[in-house]
Amino acid sequence: MKTVGLVSGGKDSCYAMMKCVEYGHEIVALANLMPLDDSVDELDSYMYQTVGHQIVISYAECMGLPLFRRRIHGSTKRQHLTYEETTGDEVEDMFILLSEVKRQFPSIMAVSSGAIASDYQRLRVESVCSRLGLVSLAYLWKQDQSLLLQEMIRNGIMAITIKVAAMGLKPSKHLGVKISELQQELLQLNELYGINVCGEGGEYETLTLDCPLFINAHIILDNSQVVLHSTDSIASVGILHPSAFHLEYKSPICSISSNFANNGTTSEKVGYVHEVRGDCVSNDLVKCQSTDVGLHKVVKNDLLISRTGGNLLSIGCWIQDSLNSEGLQEDLTSILWKLETELQKNGFDWVDVLYIHLYISDMDKFSLANDVYLRFITEKKCNMGVPSRSTVELPLVQVGLGKAYVEVLVTNDNSKRVLHVQSISCWAPSCIGPYSQATLHKEILYMAGQLGLDPPTMMLCTGGATAEMDQALKNCEAVAKSFNCSLGSSAIIFVIYCSAALTSSERTEIQCKQEGFKECTSCGTWNSGSVIFLYVLVPNLPKRALVEIKPVLYIPNDAESFNPPELQSVRSINRLIDWGFVYSNRHDSCCQKYVVKGKLCGAVVSITNSIVTEICSESGENSSPFKHCSSEKQMRRIAKFCVYRLDRILFENNFSWGDVTILRFYFSVGLVIPINKIRHAFEQAFEGLAEIDQSLGKAKEPVFNLIPTLGSGRTSAMDDIITCELFATKI
Repeated sequence: MKTVGLVSGGKDSCYAMMKCVEYGHEIVALANLMPLDDSVDELDSYMYQTVGHQIVISYAECMGLPLFRRRIHGSTKRQHLTYEETTGDEVEDMFILLSEVKRQFPSIMAVSSGAIASDYQRLRVESVCSRLGLVSLAYLWKQDQSLLLQEMIRNGIMAITIKVAAMGLKPSKHLGVKISELQQELLQLNELYGINVCGEGGEYETLTLDCPLFINAHIILDNSQVVLHSTDSIASVGILHPSAFHLEYKSPICSISSNFANNGTTSEKVGYVHEVRGDCVSNDLVKCQSTDVGLHKVVKNDLLISRTGGNLLSIGCWIQDSLNSEGLQEDLTSILWKLETELQKNGFDWVDVLYIHLYISDMDKFSLANDVYLRFITEKKCNMGVPSRSTVELPLVQVGLGKAYVEVLVTNDNSKRVLHVQSISCWAPSCIGPYSQATLHKEILYMAGQLGLDPPTMMLCTGGATAEMDQALKNCEAVAKSFNCSLGSSAIIFVIYCSAALTSSERTEIQCKQEGFKECTSCGTWNSGSVIFLYVLVPNLPKRALVEIKPVLYIPNDAESFNPPELQSVRSINRLIDWGFVYSNRHDSCCQKYVVKGKLCGAVVSITNSIVTEICSESGENSSPFKHCSSEKQMRRIAKFCVYRLDRILFENNFSWGDVTILRFYFSVGLVIPINKIRHAFEQAFEGLAEIDQSLGKAKEPVFNLIPTLGSGRTSAMDDIITCELFATKI
C-alpha cells in the first residue's frame, strides 16, 4: 500500500517506516506535527514528540519525499483511553494534517507510526485512520523492546538521545549519545529500575540523523545546547536543543518512492516541505461512518429467538423457514433488527454485547454480510469497546434456516475489558472494523476466532493445515499475553472449526497437533478436568482458511481469597432415573469437563453411534446406526439423554441450570430428521426436566441453539450424532 509516514524525528517512527518497506509497502510522503512557536522545544503533549522538531524539516531532502507539517493548535482535551472526535484536541491537528496529505495524494491507503506499547497513542492514530478510511501500520507494536533496540541498531538506525528523564540517565552525560553506545547501559537500567529500553515510558527521546531510508543525505549536528528542565537529584530532566546542522550528501538526488523516480527529478520536487494550515477538511475526504441510512426496517414474522442465561445472557436469532429467505443481505438485516429489538426490550444495547457468532450460508458473500453488520455494530454505539466475533459458513439453507444466523452474548454490568487493535503489526492479526481480538468479562476471556494469518502481511501462511494451525495458536497466544496469561495455563475450551476442504489425513494431523498442545498445558490449581477440544466441520471459513480456532480462557483475579458459594437448593442425584437411563462409566467417557469450583463449568458431551446404540437398546428400541434411520422416537431419546447428562454434570459440580449462559447442540446435516423435529425433541426434554426441577420454569423460547454442521465431535473424525456444548458461570 502507498503509505504516509508519521515522523517525529525519533528512532521509532523511522524504523517503523523501514518495516513498512520490508513488508512491501511504499512510503510516498511524510507527515509531522510541530509546536506553534519555533523556539519551543517540547510541548506538554500525551501524543507527540516535538523535541528536535527543528531538524525534521531536513527529512524531506534526506529521503527525497514531500514532507507535510502542521503546527499543533490543540491540547489534550480528551484524556480517556479511547478517543472520540473532540473539538480543540491535539488529535484533531493530526486529522487535519493527514486529510491534506490524502487530498494531495489520493492513492495513499495507509499511515505508518512508531507506537510500541502506548494504547493511548495507538488508539488515537487508529481513530484518525478510521475517519479517513486509511489503514494504520504499526509494525513495532508489542515487540520486545530489548530485541527491538538491538534490531534498530543492527539495521542501520543512527540516532542520538535528545531528551533524558529517568533514574540513571544524566543530561550532562547521556544527551547527544548514540543509541548504539548507550544500549548496554539501557539494558542495565532496565534490570535495576525497570525502565523501558526503547524509552516508551518517556525515559528518553531520540533524534535520527541517519538510516537506510536517508538515501540522499544524512544529518550532521553542528551545534547544540543542553537545556535543563529539572535538576532533581534522582532523575533530572534535560533536553538537547539543536542550534545548527547541515546535510552531508551521499549521492545524486533521488527518492525512495517510485512515484518520484522519473528522469529529471530535482530536489525541489522530491523534497518539498508543505505547511498545512487552517482547520477545515473537505467532506469528501472523510470516510462515511456506518449508520442506519439505507437499512429497511423489515422484521420477518418467521424469525425465532433463543435465550440462555440471566444477567449474562445468550440470545440467538434465525429464520424458521428458508422458503421465506430473500437473500443474505435481507436475512441478516432482519435478524440484526430483531436482535436489536430484543436487546432493547431487555434493557440492553449493542454496547453491552461481549461476543457475536456470525453464521452465514455463503462465505463468498462475507463482504456483503460485513457491510450489513457494520451498519448495526459501530464503534460509536459501542463506546466501551466493540464485541469480539467469530464468523463461519454453516449449511443453513440445507436445513431450512435461511442464509444467516446470529448469536450474541450480552451483559449490562459495564465491567468488560476489550482489546481492539486495528493497526497492522507483527503482534497479531489486526481487526479493522467494529470487532475486537478479545473481550474479558469477570475472569473469562472470550477470544475472537483466529485464522492462521501472518500478522504483518495479513495473508494466510503457506504450508497447509498444520502450518495454519501453528500460526493461529501463535496469534491466540499473542492475544492471551496482552491479558497477562497464556493458552497453556488458562485455556478452558478450544472450538476448532475445520474447513470441508481438509483431507482426512490433514484432519488427523490437526488433532495430533492439538493433542501435543494439550500435553504441554498446565492445569491451574483452581480447576478440575482438562482443556476441552471441540472440532466442528464447516463448508468454508473466512479467506478460505483451512482452520479457525476460537478459545475461551479463565483468568483468575485472586484464586487464594475466593470462597465458592454453596448451591441454594438440594437436588436428588437419582431424579432422572425415571427417564430410563442407567448410569455407566461409558457415560463419563463421552464427556469433557473443565470446572473451577464455585465459578465456572464448561462441558462438551459427544453422542456417538455407540452411545446411541446403548441408550436406545436400554429402552428396547432399534439400535441400528442412527445416521441410517429416521426415528423421531430415537431422537427424543437422544435429546433426553443429552439433557440428562448435562444436568448430571451441573449437579455433580454444584451448578444449576440458572448458571448456564451458553448451550449449543451441534448436529450433522447428514441426519435425515428435519431440524424442526430435532428442536421439538430438545424442547420436550427441557419441558420434562422443568416438571422435575421446578426452578427451571416454563421457557417461552428455546434455551438452546441448534447449530447445523457437516460434522462435529471431540476428535477430528467429527462423527458425532449430536455434540453438546455447555458453559455455566457463577462469577
